[in-house]
Amino acid sequence: MKLSRSAFYYAPVGVDAATLALMKAIDLVFTRYPFFGSRQIAAYLRQDGIVAGRHRVRRLMAKMGLEAIYKRPRTSQPHPQHPIYPYLLRKKV
Repeated sequence: MKLSRSAFYYAPVGVDAATLALMKAIDLVFTRYPFFGSRQIAAYLRQDGIVAGRHRVRRLMAKMGLEAIYKRPRTSQPHPQHPIYPYLLRKKV
């Protein structure tokens, strides 16, 4: 059996109540302001008296699947009227 001793005896630890409360607060702020990122959510929570660092807010947002809504650059979008030329060396090498 290729199983380490630490993996065999590992008991998973659940999420504590303080983290769940912080996740709920982040979710409430994000539903109200979906364009806020982790920096703005951390600053908003700090105004409400909830102290949490930006990196912790970022980690919890990623865990919950939250991402700020903002206009992203469209630098690689080809123009629809430009012709697409075939790559002639594809099968040669």
